[in-house]
This record gives sequence, structure tokens and C-alpha cells, in this order.
Amino acid sequence: MTVRATTRRRQLGAMLRKLRASKGLTLEEAGRLVGVSKATVSRYETQAGPTKWIVVDALCREYGATDAEREAVVRLAKDAKQQGWWSSFADSIPESMNLLLTLEDEAVRENHFSCVYVPGLLQTRAYSTALQKANEVPLEPAEIEQLVDIRMKRQEILNRPVPPRLWAILDESVIRRVVGSAEVMKEQLDRLLEANDSPHVTLQVLPFSKGAHSAALGSFVILGGTEPALDVVYVDFHTGSLFLEKDEELERYRLAFEYLRAQALDMEASSALMHRVRKEL
Repeated sequence: MTVRATTRRRQLGAMLRKLRASKGLTLEEAGRLVGVSKATVSRYETQAGPTKWIVVDALCREYGATDAEREAVVRLAKDAKQQGWWSSFADSIPESMNLLLTLEDEAVRENHFSCVYVPGLLQTRAYSTALQKANEVPLEPAEIEQLVDIRMKRQEILNRPVPPRLWAILDESVIRRVVGSAEVMKEQLDRLLEANDSPHVTLQVLPFSKGAHSAALGSFVILGGTEPALDVVYVDFHTGSLFLEKDEELERYRLAFEYLRAQALDMEASSALMHRVRKEL
């Protein structure tokens, strides 16, 4: 697959375009002002290739950006080169997972719909290990441990001083499917109940009684950027992953999530159902 620009890089391009347009400059005029080509200015705005923060700083000054705007844009240019914690696992992480981790690390909100398993950000180690052991392709114990370590490391974004806003809608089958064992599942349900008490996490359960619904085809995640234009939808298939960012694609999944949110139980009723399922175990 072609790796798309990360959220930081896409946001940098969007802000540079906006600043240039506010000044009424063409690409060629902007380039001439700072001594670079029209193609370079265009590349910076379309997220194609690396950037030099000194050029970005010069463009912002010519565009008449405020000091706060210029500092924010230059910071984006510098941060776009940073490697994430997962770079040390690069050899064992598929390209699609590398992109997911990058987008997730930069997201300000995540909207999940899960129809099979608990979202990775909310899985316990025992639950995650049981899932890896159930893989149709047998994995060595060391491989399983590394994959689980990566998943546990991902969860640290929820402990940041300003964590992303996580909203997860779980099909009832997710909380009823016994993964690993009854004890593993009890611990997992406890984790979900604890998460639902967190100020930055919202969990809803979509009960079987609602019947057919707007996302019957599968699970998905909407990774939210600092503005709607930077959102990306992640869909995980058995044979690969899709990253969708066209306006019509984003709108379809946003609408589906809104319908699911309206159909699902509220937070209190969802927690009550999880408590009942736990007692049944």
C-alpha cells in the first residue's frame, strides 16, 4: 500500500495553503519571495516529501502570519520528522500497522465501532494474548509476547496529560464472546467498566434487541485530526487494512457512527449490561 502523509504533515500542508490564500499569492509568487521554486511550495502544501523548517518559517513571515501561527506551523514542520516509539519494532510491524500507530499517536479523538472483539486500546494483556493464540497462523511465544507488548504500549496514549477522546460502541457480541476463559473475560469486563468511568472515555453497548444496524458489515475506527479535514477512517480486514480519507467516505462513516450512537444503550445502561454479563460468567 502507499503510505499517506501523517496527520502532522497533512495539517502542515493545510495551514500553509490557508496562509498563502489569505495573502492572495500564487504558488510561483510565494516561491519567489523566499527563493524556492513553485514546485517546492506546491510540494509543501500537498504533503509530498520532506520539508525544511527554515523555508516554512520564511513562508509564514511572507504570508503575514502571527507569531503564534508561525510558531505552530514551524513546530509541525519539525515534528513531522519525529519517529514514534514503535520504530524500534519496525521489523515486526506490518506497513499498515505502522501507519495506524502514526495516525493514532497524533489523533485528538477516536470513534470505534467493534462488532467482534474489544478495541485494542481497551484490551487487557490476558485478553490480547488469548486473541493472538487464536490466530489461524500459529505464532511462536516470543512473537505473541511482542505483539501484545505493542498493543499494551499503544494504550499509553490514554494516560497522557491530554489524552485523545475515545468513544467506543461495542456490539453486544463483544462483551458476551468468551475470549481465553471466563476469568480472562471477567477481568476484561472489569477493564471496560473502569474505562467507562473515565472522563475521556465513553462506552456504549449496542444490544442484540436493536436488530440490523448501520454498520453490519464490520468494525471501523474514525481517527480524528485537529480539524475534520484531517480525519481518517481505518477498516481492518482479514486480508489487509484500508485507510479512507475522501470526503464522501468520511461522511458515510461519520453518519454510520451517529446512527450507531443513537441506537446503542447510554453509558449507564451499557455498564449495567456489562455487570449482568459478568455475573453470568
